[in-house]
Amino acid sequence: MVSLKLQARLAASILKCGRKRVWLDPNETSDISMANSRANIRKLVKDGFIIRKPVAMRSRARWRAMQEAKIKGRHVGPGRRHGTKEARMPSKVLWLKRQRVLRRLLKKYREAKKIDQHLYHELFLKCKGNVFKNKRLLMEHIHKAKASKLREKMVADQLSLKKQKTDEKRERVRAKETKKKEREKERVRLAHATKPAK
Repeated sequence: MVSLKLQARLAASILKCGRKRVWLDPNETSDISMANSRANIRKLVKDGFIIRKPVAMRSRARWRAMQEAKIKGRHVGPGRRHGTKEARMPSKVLWLKRQRVLRRLLKKYREAKKIDQHLYHELFLKCKGNVFKNKRLLMEHIHKAKASKLREKMVADQLSLKKQKTDEKRERVRAKETKKKEREKERVRLAHATKPAK
Protein backbone atom coordinates (compact mmCIF):
# COMPACT_ATOMS: atom_id res chain seq x y z
CA MET A 1 0.00 0.00 0.00
CA VAL A 2 1.42 3.34 -1.08
CA SER A 3 1.52 6.10 1.53
CA LEU A 4 -0.37 9.23 0.44
CA LYS A 5 0.39 11.29 3.57
CA LEU A 6 2.20 14.03 1.66
CA GLN A 7 -0.50 14.31 -1.02
CA ALA A 8 -3.23 14.47 1.61
CA ARG A 9 -1.38 17.22 3.53
CA LEU A 10 -0.82 19.29 0.36
CA ALA A 11 -4.45 18.77 -0.74
CA ALA A 12 -5.73 19.93 2.67
CA SER A 13 -3.59 23.06 2.40
CA ILE A 14 -4.76 23.80 -1.18
CA LEU A 15 -8.46 23.06 -0.49
CA LYS A 16 -8.30 25.09 2.78
CA CYS A 17 -9.81 22.38 4.97
CA GLY A 18 -8.73 19.67 7.44
CA ARG A 19 -7.18 16.34 6.49
CA LYS A 20 -10.41 14.51 7.38
CA ARG A 21 -12.35 16.32 4.67
CA VAL A 22 -9.90 15.43 1.89
CA TRP A 23 -11.06 12.47 -0.23
CA LEU A 24 -8.47 10.69 -2.36
CA ASP A 25 -9.83 8.46 -5.13
CA PRO A 26 -8.88 4.86 -4.17
CA ASN A 27 -8.92 3.79 -7.85
CA GLU A 28 -6.34 6.44 -8.79
CA THR A 29 -3.74 5.84 -6.05
CA SER A 30 -0.90 5.34 -8.57
CA ASP A 31 -1.56 8.77 -10.21
CA ILE A 32 -1.99 10.50 -6.83
CA SER A 33 1.22 8.96 -5.43
CA MET A 34 3.18 10.40 -8.39
CA ALA A 35 2.02 13.95 -7.49
CA ASN A 36 4.66 15.49 -5.25
CA SER A 37 4.01 19.21 -5.79
CA ARG A 38 1.19 21.67 -5.24
CA ALA A 39 0.77 22.17 -9.00
CA ASN A 40 0.26 18.43 -9.52
CA ILE A 41 -2.25 18.31 -6.63
CA ARG A 42 -4.17 21.24 -8.13
CA LYS A 43 -4.39 19.33 -11.43
CA LEU A 44 -5.71 16.23 -9.62
CA VAL A 45 -8.32 18.42 -7.83
CA LYS A 46 -9.36 19.83 -11.21
CA ASP A 47 -9.66 16.30 -12.66
CA GLY A 48 -11.78 15.24 -9.67
CA PHE A 49 -9.39 12.64 -8.23
CA ILE A 50 -9.08 14.68 -5.02
CA ILE A 51 -12.27 16.16 -3.54
CA ARG A 52 -13.11 18.28 -0.51
CA LYS A 53 -15.95 16.48 1.28
CA PRO A 54 -18.94 18.51 2.55
CA VAL A 55 -19.13 19.46 6.23
CA ALA A 56 -20.82 16.76 8.30
CA MET A 57 -24.21 18.14 9.41
CA ARG A 58 -25.88 17.38 12.72
CA SER A 59 -29.38 16.11 11.95
CA ARG A 60 -32.34 18.00 13.50
CA ALA A 61 -34.78 15.14 12.92
CA ARG A 62 -34.49 13.73 16.46
CA TRP A 63 -34.82 17.23 17.95
CA ARG A 64 -37.97 17.91 15.88
CA ALA A 65 -39.51 14.61 16.99
CA MET A 66 -38.74 15.53 20.62
CA GLN A 67 -40.31 18.97 20.24
CA GLU A 68 -43.48 17.46 18.75
CA ALA A 69 -43.67 15.05 21.68
CA LYS A 70 -43.18 17.95 24.14
CA ILE A 71 -46.06 19.87 22.51
CA LYS A 72 -48.22 16.81 23.23
CA GLY A 73 -47.04 16.96 26.86
CA ARG A 74 -44.43 14.22 26.92
CA HIS A 75 -41.00 14.60 28.60
CA VAL A 76 -42.07 17.60 30.72
CA GLY A 77 -43.02 15.89 33.97
CA PRO A 78 -41.83 16.91 37.46
CA GLY A 79 -38.57 14.97 37.03
CA ARG A 80 -37.63 16.97 33.93
CA ARG A 81 -38.18 20.40 35.45
CA HIS A 82 -35.47 22.64 36.87
CA GLY A 83 -36.56 25.91 38.45
CA THR A 84 -39.87 27.20 39.77
CA LYS A 85 -42.93 27.81 37.61
CA GLU A 86 -42.21 31.55 37.73
CA ALA A 87 -38.58 31.00 36.68
CA ARG A 88 -39.56 28.72 33.78
CA MET A 89 -42.20 31.09 32.39
CA PRO A 90 -42.51 34.40 34.26
CA SER A 91 -46.07 35.65 34.80
CA LYS A 92 -44.90 39.12 33.74
CA VAL A 93 -43.90 37.78 30.32
CA LEU A 94 -47.32 36.11 29.95
CA TRP A 95 -48.99 39.38 30.97
CA LEU A 96 -46.96 41.37 28.44
CA LYS A 97 -47.78 38.94 25.64
CA ARG A 98 -51.49 39.04 26.44
CA GLN A 99 -51.61 42.83 26.69
CA ARG A 100 -49.81 43.20 23.37
CA VAL A 101 -52.24 40.82 21.66
CA LEU A 102 -55.33 42.60 23.06
CA ARG A 103 -54.00 46.11 22.36
CA ARG A 104 -53.02 45.12 18.81
CA LEU A 105 -56.60 43.89 18.22
CA LEU A 106 -58.12 47.08 19.64
CA LYS A 107 -55.85 49.23 17.47
CA LYS A 108 -56.76 47.20 14.36
CA TYR A 109 -60.50 47.52 15.09
CA ARG A 110 -60.20 51.26 15.70
CA GLU A 111 -58.31 51.83 12.42
CA ALA A 112 -60.89 49.71 10.54
CA LYS A 113 -63.65 51.91 12.09
CA LYS A 114 -65.22 48.85 13.74
CA ILE A 115 -65.14 50.64 17.09
CA ASP A 116 -65.12 54.36 17.89
CA GLN A 117 -62.51 56.07 20.07
CA HIS A 118 -64.78 56.09 23.15
CA LEU A 119 -65.33 52.33 23.07
CA TYR A 120 -61.61 51.86 22.29
CA HIS A 121 -60.62 53.83 25.39
CA GLU A 122 -63.12 52.00 27.59
CA LEU A 123 -61.90 48.57 26.39
CA PHE A 124 -58.23 49.61 26.62
CA LEU A 125 -58.68 50.35 30.32
CA LYS A 126 -60.61 47.10 30.81
CA CYS A 127 -57.74 45.16 29.20
CA LYS A 128 -55.34 46.91 31.55
CA GLY A 129 -57.62 45.97 34.45
CA ASN A 130 -57.33 42.24 33.58
CA VAL A 131 -60.98 41.88 32.51
CA PHE A 132 -60.25 39.86 29.35
CA LYS A 133 -58.40 36.56 29.60
CA ASN A 134 -57.81 36.21 25.85
CA LYS A 135 -58.58 37.64 22.40
CA ARG A 136 -61.77 35.60 21.92
CA LEU A 137 -63.41 37.04 25.03
CA LEU A 138 -62.49 40.58 23.98
CA MET A 139 -64.00 40.04 20.51
CA GLU A 140 -67.20 38.62 22.04
CA HIS A 141 -67.43 41.64 24.35
CA ILE A 142 -66.97 44.02 21.38
CA HIS A 143 -69.77 42.28 19.42
CA LYS A 144 -72.09 42.45 22.44
CA ALA A 145 -71.27 46.12 23.08
CA LYS A 146 -71.90 47.02 19.44
CA ALA A 147 -75.20 45.09 19.42
CA SER A 148 -76.41 46.77 22.62
CA LYS A 149 -75.43 50.20 21.26
CA LEU A 150 -77.34 49.47 18.04
CA ARG A 151 -80.36 48.32 20.06
CA GLU A 152 -80.25 51.50 22.17
CA LYS A 153 -80.05 53.61 19.01
CA MET A 154 -83.06 51.80 17.51
CA VAL A 155 -85.09 52.31 20.70
CA ALA A 156 -84.10 55.99 20.81
CA ASP A 157 -85.08 56.42 17.14
CA GLN A 158 -88.44 54.74 17.77
CA LEU A 159 -89.09 56.97 20.80
CA SER A 160 -88.17 60.12 18.88
CA LEU A 161 -90.46 59.07 15.99
CA LYS A 162 -93.30 58.37 18.44
CA LYS A 163 -92.73 61.72 20.16
CA GLN A 164 -92.74 63.48 16.79
CA LYS A 165 -96.03 61.80 15.81
CA THR A 166 -97.57 62.68 19.20
CA ASP A 167 -96.44 66.30 18.83
CA GLU A 168 -97.90 66.49 15.32
CA LYS A 169 -101.20 65.02 16.54
CA ARG A 170 -101.29 67.44 19.46
CA GLU A 171 -100.58 70.32 17.07
CA ARG A 172 -103.43 69.20 14.79
CA VAL A 173 -105.86 68.96 17.74
CA ARG A 174 -104.75 72.39 18.97
CA ALA A 175 -105.22 73.87 15.49
CA LYS A 176 -108.68 72.26 15.27
CA GLU A 177 -109.70 73.67 18.65
CA THR A 178 -108.40 77.11 17.72
CA LYS A 179 -110.40 77.03 14.47
CA LYS A 180 -113.52 75.90 16.34
CA LYS A 181 -113.16 78.74 18.86
CA GLU A 182 -112.70 81.25 16.07
CA ARG A 183 -115.89 79.96 14.35
CA GLU A 184 -117.79 80.29 17.65
CA LYS A 185 -116.57 83.86 18.09
CA GLU A 186 -117.53 84.66 14.49
CA ARG A 187 -121.03 83.19 15.02
CA VAL A 188 -121.51 85.18 18.22
CA ARG A 189 -120.33 88.35 16.52
CA LEU A 190 -122.68 87.83 13.58
CA ALA A 191 -125.56 87.08 15.96
CA HIS A 192 -124.93 90.37 17.79
CA ALA A 193 -124.65 92.22 14.50
CA THR A 194 -127.93 90.89 13.05
CA LYS A 195 -129.91 91.34 16.31
CA PRO A 196 -132.44 94.32 15.78
CA ALA A 197 -131.91 97.34 17.98
CA LYS A 198 -134.77 98.16 20.47
